[in-house]
Amino acid sequence: MSGPYLNGQLLLAMPTIGDQRFERAAIYVCAHDKNGALGIVINHVIDDLKFGTLLKDLDVQSDITLPKRFENLPVMRGGPVDTARGFLIHSKDFKQTDTIEVQKDIFVTGTIDALLRLEKNDVPQNALFALGYAGWQAGQLDQEMKKNAWLSLPATTALVFDEKTENIWDTALSEIGVTPAQLNAFSGHA
Repeated sequence: MSGPYLNGQLLLAMPTIGDQRFERAAIYVCAHDKNGALGIVINHVIDDLKFGTLLKDLDVQSDITLPKRFENLPVMRGGPVDTARGFLIHSKDFKQTDTIEVQKDIFVTGTIDALLRLEKNDVPQNALFALGYAGWQAGQLDQEMKKNAWLSLPATTALVFDEKTENIWDTALSEIGVTPAQLNAFSGHA
C-alpha cells in the first residue's frame, strides 16, 4: 500500500459490518484517492448466472464460442452501486484503452470494451466478472476503517484468481493470522 490509500488491497468485512450486502465480503479495491473509493466484491456469486449465459442474454456473444472456462465463469455481485455495469478483473495479458492497472498483475476493464474484445476470442489467462461495485464518497472508507468495519491486506493473484470463491474470506483471514472466531473477540485492521 502506498500512502494512506488502499488501492490493490483486499477489504474483508468484519462481522459487525451491519449490512447484509457485505456479510463476509472480500472487496478488491480498484481505486482509492482523496475523492473516494471504488471496490468490487469478489466472493459473492450471483446464483445460477454464468458469464456465457449473461453474454447470450445481452446478445453480445454471436456465433463466437467462448472457451469453456469463460462460459462457466460465475458472475459476482460486485456491489450495490450501478448493478447493470460490469467489470472484468483480469491478468495483465488483456488490455484495452480503458483498462486500469491496479497492481502489477491485476487489471480492471469496463464491460463494453472487454466484452467486444472477448467476442474476438481474445481472453485473459485469469479473470473474474462482476456486476456492480461498492463505492465510497470522499473520506467515507477512511472513516469505516477507523470504525473497524474492515480488515485489509494486500490482494494477491492467488486470492483474487486461484482461491475458490467461497473460501476467499476465510483464506484471506488466515493469511493475516486471524480466525473467524477471533473476530468476535476483537476489532481492528491489519
